[in-house]
Amino acid sequence: MTAYDWIVIGAGITGSALSYELAKKGFRVLLLEKDDRPQNATYYSYGGLAYWSGTTELTRQLAQEGIDIHRHLSQELEADTEFRDIDLVLTIDANDDPKTVAANYSQFAVVPELLSISEAIELEPLLNPYAISGVLKLPHAHINSHKTSQAYQQAFCRLGGEIKIEPVIKLLSQGNRIEGVATPQQNYFAANTAVCAGGLSRALLKEAGISIQLYFTHAQLIKTPPVDFCLRSLVMPAVQKRSFLESQATQPEMESQWEENSQNLAGSILDPGAIQFCDRSLYFGQISEIYTNPQAAIDPETSEAQIRQGVGTLLPLLQNLSGTWHSCLVAFAKNSLPLIGEIDAFSGVHLFSGFTSTLVFAPPLARHFASLVAGEPDKIIPQINNLG
Repeated sequence: MTAYDWIVIGAGITGSALSYELAKKGFRVLLLEKDDRPQNATYYSYGGLAYWSGTTELTRQLAQEGIDIHRHLSQELEADTEFRDIDLVLTIDANDDPKTVAANYSQFAVVPELLSISEAIELEPLLNPYAISGVLKLPHAHINSHKTSQAYQQAFCRLGGEIKIEPVIKLLSQGNRIEGVATPQQNYFAANTAVCAGGLSRALLKEAGISIQLYFTHAQLIKTPPVDFCLRSLVMPAVQKRSFLESQATQPEMESQWEENSQNLAGSILDPGAIQFCDRSLYFGQISEIYTNPQAAIDPETSEAQIRQGVGTLLPLLQNLSGTWHSCLVAFAKNSLPLIGEIDAFSGVHLFSGFTSTLVFAPPLARHFASLVAGEPDKIIPQINNLG
């Protein structure tokens, strides 16, 4: 029987970064992923690095550490993450007051520049001037999150880590101690198990009798092949409805409904936005819906029509582009704080999920987490550990 120091469940950006950082510390690590071609939140991420978005001393430090890591990550991992600096254009609806919207961003580490309609069109010519009252411009950065995750995995394997494509069907327990995991192929044992399974984490832990306040949306977007025009910036709305949706779904009175797998807790919302990758392909969307069943069926035709209409109003050239509709789960937690650490009343099981601004925060937090469990002093993780 092979035993590991760590089993990491889920090979998205969180699990891949954490596996790599643990292997760097000399741990024997097994990374388990259920799909050989993952169709997860990492794969369908816009890839934005919101390093400007810290609002506290802690999040500002992590954002700075995150962007510093990304600027050197291709060299460290010996693979191209497609890192680049890019403008973030936050669109303000034609019916909203630009100064009022801009005031909501005054607490961030970098305060955005408010641009008029004419200045916005000069910056991003694909915008429909009649759909906006202005935009907020921020310095931003961008990666291909799927390639970044793959780069982490390749570097992890060079350090001696193992990756197996097998779905985890349950956690193996002895009393309140988690001793490993079961897949359809076999059982794997480890001193520690880290759950980085995104939107599937809640159900996996629930099966083991572990209740956590981790939630998920069903996100929907359209992916296009390469196109012959250029979207210069990452475009997103300045007022994001998803934030209100998540706040509504995590109210105390909603907690019992999360235990019912058939529940639809809120209606469909659309945050129209788009990004063009280095190969000139596009992602545009996105719709968010909250069903408590991670396997809930989403109507692709209705969803695609809503996305095309909403994004087409803002970026008319995108509305009728050839593309394919996709859906994935996006995990989130309360108060925009991730769930990191060993789970209270259980031993041997850790959670590393529920990030806001996952791509910028997960790499530095994976590094801090690995240092802490290796016995090194760390002041960051104890500030975030809200599971014990």
